[in-house]
Amino acid sequence: MENNQKFIIDIFKECEALLEGHFLLSSGRHSDMYCQCAKLLQYPDKAEKVLNIVAQKLKNIDFDIIVGPAMGGVVVSYELARQTGKPGIFAERQDNIMTIRRGFEIKKGQKVIISEDVITTGKSSLEVAKVIEAQGGEVVGICCLVDRRGEGNELPYPVYDAMKLHIKSYDKEDCPLCKEGIPYVKPGSRKIN
Repeated sequence: MENNQKFIIDIFKECEALLEGHFLLSSGRHSDMYCQCAKLLQYPDKAEKVLNIVAQKLKNIDFDIIVGPAMGGVVVSYELARQTGKPGIFAERQDNIMTIRRGFEIKKGQKVIISEDVITTGKSSLEVAKVIEAQGGEVVGICCLVDRRGEGNELPYPVYDAMKLHIKSYDKEDCPLCKEGIPYVKPGSRKIN
């Protein structure tokens, strides 16, 4: 595919996965656009095409297992596991703390890819990385459908994305939509303190 970005944006728009409005993100920040990847992931054929771009980037990476944080990373982990031939599991919150349970485990020395739907700040990925490292695993990268981190928001691991989107996000105090009195929608699954 010559122009992956346009190809992916077209698929996102076709699935109504790229939304405009006023959104409260899982990170606690506000934005005027939102990637609702679940709208894409409901179509296995479309998810396969978009995630194949990520799978190709992982082709030469040495890793043993993929871990996706619930909710957004679960289907991403499954599809990437299917395409790469590696096991895919998920981490989830229990009492608001990220954990790996349900009989899943990270074995000492395993090389792990963390899979996300969207990365804004990387907060969920970093929480999962702590759990993986506490169990003796080594995080070798993070992958995602959409990398929407802003400049200066670096992560300590390489990021393998299907596409980058530069969507502005704001602290609540600086949000122009809040200042205009436009109510927000909270589409994410994480409880925000």
